[in-house]
Amino acid sequence: QVQLVESGGGLVQAGGSLRLSCAASGRTFIDYAMGWFRQAPGKEREFVATISWSGDSTYYTDSVKGRFTISRDNAKNTVYLHMNSLKPEDTAVYYCAGNMQGWRTSRYQNDYELWGQGTQVTVSS
Repeated sequence: QVQLVESGGGLVQAGGSLRLSCAASGRTFIDYAMGWFRQAPGKEREFVATISWSGDSTYYTDSVKGRFTISRDNAKNTVYLHMNSLKPEDTAVYYCAGNMQGWRTSRYQNDYELWGQGTQVTVSS
């Protein structure tokens, strides 16, 4: 069973950058498409970005396009979320998730079987 552990969150000023990491245990990481979701206080968890098992296919929610980049290093069993030009509205707990249909870059939470514990990102104005 693959387990996911996020890191890299923190406090940053608006306009700044952060890189989130999600390290996966287990040898089947390469089989999974990976996604990032976030949940702001008082709001439902929402999709941010996803990447296929090979890294060839990515998909972003409109609000982060051009600012966030998802990538993965299968040799290191790690998926990343590079966040630039951060805004206060990006403040949330960020979760990584794994989808066993590795080719499928889905925005739907129900398609993901594995979830990390989350990492807090706070953007100050």
